[in-house]
Amino acid sequence: MTPIAVGIDVGGTGIKAALVDTSTGELASTRIRIATPDGGEPDAVAAVCKDLLDQLKPPSDARVGVCLPAVVTHGITRSAANISNNWIDFGAEDLLTAALNRKVHVLNDADAAGVAEMTYGAGRNARGVTILATLGTGIGSALFVDKALVPNTEFGHLDIGEYIDIESYASYGAFQRDQISLEQWGKRLEKFFAHLEKLFSPDLFIVGGGASKSHEEFFPFIKVKTQLVPAETKNAAGIIGAATMAVQYL
Repeated sequence: MTPIAVGIDVGGTGIKAALVDTSTGELASTRIRIATPDGGEPDAVAAVCKDLLDQLKPPSDARVGVCLPAVVTHGITRSAANISNNWIDFGAEDLLTAALNRKVHVLNDADAAGVAEMTYGAGRNARGVTILATLGTGIGSALFVDKALVPNTEFGHLDIGEYIDIESYASYGAFQRDQISLEQWGKRLEKFFAHLEKLFSPDLFIVGGGASKSHEEFFPFIKVKTQLVPAETKNAAGIIGAATMAVQYL
């Protein structure tokens, strides 16, 4: 089987895809992006995924991985964030397999980013408990024990102290909304990471998402015992992780 696989990352505003050499984690094509159809309905998203696949022209035996902003169990999306609620309790894997006429593996987007980091990025030499947090409009999360994924953790939705749904308080979106300083934002993130320390006693935190590009501006304000490092796979993490999981599972 070819190590080349297709990774597709479905977001609320854009759907990105590329070929990935899963032996190295490197992109094997240019990254293509098409705007997410208005409303993010399943059939419309599937049609965009088919368009992206046709443009990429992968090898005939290439597997396809698709990550979605949703809890995913056994190929069924159980939630939906920034896409249509029609994805809730929906057979996403069956739809995409039929639309793309290829074997497709579907997973949560933060889990995909975590797999990319644990396989090729900042967590490739990690042992014990590792938690990846993606800082964007919300907070995504991925939990690994000795590099094995514990899927669908959704730590951004924890209620911590007086803060309901911690991502509404500590995400990059909250930082922009509230127009606070980087130091103030760092202290908000400290509440989040300190709570995860109490729950899991992790060995490593990896911080991804768009904000990680400027990590040196806010990391100094997050005082936790656990080592805190920026993600390395950047904005291709979802694509790389989705492709990697497709090869592992299909």
